[in-house]
Amino acid sequence: MERLSKVIAQAGFASRRKAENLITEGKVKVNDEIINVLGYKVSPKDIITVEGKPLVKEPLVYYLLNKPTGYLSTTADIHKRRNILDLILKEDQNVRLFPIHKLEYDTSGLLLVTNDGELTKKLTNQSESIQKEYVIRTKGIMIKERIREIKRGVKVENKIIKPVDIAIVELDKAHQSTLVKMIITNESAKELKTMFKQLGHEVKNMTRIRFDSLTLEGVNRGSYRKLKAHEVKYLYRS
Repeated sequence: MERLSKVIAQAGFASRRKAENLITEGKVKVNDEIINVLGYKVSPKDIITVEGKPLVKEPLVYYLLNKPTGYLSTTADIHKRRNILDLILKEDQNVRLFPIHKLEYDTSGLLLVTNDGELTKKLTNQSESIQKEYVIRTKGIMIKERIREIKRGVKVENKIIKPVDIAIVELDKAHQSTLVKMIITNESAKELKTMFKQLGHEVKNMTRIRFDSLTLEGVNRGSYRKLKAHEVKYLYRS
């Protein structure tokens, strides 16, 4: 037995919150009876209709996308800007897709795209325990003392930014830039950019190369692949 709202969300009809709204508004029936109580549980044998339409559970899909810059981490935009659906084949869009741990418009790299609401909720709620790895190109030559300062923690507004690890990968004296590799947990790309700018090293570009155990290996910029069954199970265990 599972909660009705969860079953509706897993079927891809609506988000968990939207499903709860549909239930309280009396738009959901179970075995031809209106159900408007949150927490109501159903079995696989129950016949569910939402707004008069039979609920058909869609297959769960999981994609690892290597997002280029210049694309929104969303599936719709009122300004008609490019988004991640422009990178996914039409035949792979027969379910309602959404990204997990979005990347900013000018940030590239690994992005998970799925229709699994439960996994999305789990990975969002446990964000602080999931490692994300970035390579970041900054302006200026960064000295080792600056790296040690970041390791100790840098206050950005009301938050201390303290990565799991950070190291210099390359010093490009000709173009006066530094390439660093950084592992974080609960910091956002926006906060990292603010931190580097605060330290006098504005970010030129950044790419997420790892999310938990997943990497970009074998996935070119702008392309994607399906996750393997054991990779999905590992994400749930994480």
